[in-house]
Amino acid sequence: MANSTLVTEFLLEVFAESWEFRLPLTVLFMLLFLGSLLGNLIIIIVTTVDQTLNTPMYFFLRNLSILDMGYVSVTVPNACINSLTDHRNISVSGCAAQIFLVFFCACVEIQFLTVMAQDRYVAICKPLMYAMIMNHQFCVQMTLASLLSSIVLASVHTFKTFQLSFCHSNVVPQFFCDIPSLLRISCSDTFNNKLLLLLSAIGLSGSCFTFIVISYVRILSTVLKVPVKGERGKAFSTCVPHIIVVSVFLSSGAYVNLKPPAISKIVEDMTLSVFYTIVPPFLNPIIYSLRNRQIKEAVKKVIFRFFS
Repeated sequence: MANSTLVTEFLLEVFAESWEFRLPLTVLFMLLFLGSLLGNLIIIIVTTVDQTLNTPMYFFLRNLSILDMGYVSVTVPNACINSLTDHRNISVSGCAAQIFLVFFCACVEIQFLTVMAQDRYVAICKPLMYAMIMNHQFCVQMTLASLLSSIVLASVHTFKTFQLSFCHSNVVPQFFCDIPSLLRISCSDTFNNKLLLLLSAIGLSGSCFTFIVISYVRILSTVLKVPVKGERGKAFSTCVPHIIVVSVFLSSGAYVNLKPPAISKIVEDMTLSVFYTIVPPFLNPIIYSLRNRQIKEAVKKVIFRFFS
């Protein structure tokens, strides 16, 4: 941290320079934020209250919802306040905390999505072994492993980032502090940081993506053998949303974090960042659960119990 004392604070970008664009964008992101909180809170409540949803699938859905509420809260409220008040300052310690939390949440998110792909694979391809493989002990162990490994990765990357010197500029070309943006404004040699970022992407995101692809190839292979079209469509409907979220999350995140600085554009980076920090927490409740019959029935039960 000592080398970063040349800069005592950073300046974040706002959503747009002109108020004609900034105000509607701020309102849009705030609505997405509130929608994310409400949707994920509903899932947390119903999967906790309704005992019929005490299964591995809903265990990870609840954990994912808790994570998404934290994930979207790290960036959006501060960015909206900055845009409305034109107060762009963030302290070095605040920037470090934001980098740690964003990186931590992103790592946990991809690992949770991977375990959920495993859950769907076992449920569809090995239904008779589901209870034995996806037992409570396995679910807890995978959750703890995801959290601990993400803490280690986020800590290492945050520490390495703030070992750099920031003396040329303190203007972060992003609406929140992230590692690629800070690497661009550093006046130190960032080769080791970029190499570490690449290795982390290949090691964690690459392995998770490979596992997810293999899981869904096997799922599709099994589903295509099902003679009943209705059952085939039901299986597809549970898997396609998962593939969409994983694809959007990984592709946008990988492009922002791994592309060469020469083709960097602030507006492009900010737009793509929305797709891996704001969109997944908003979409997850909709495509995973709120269109799920069991969740809908559980919501009705909770509402009836509350008002009766």
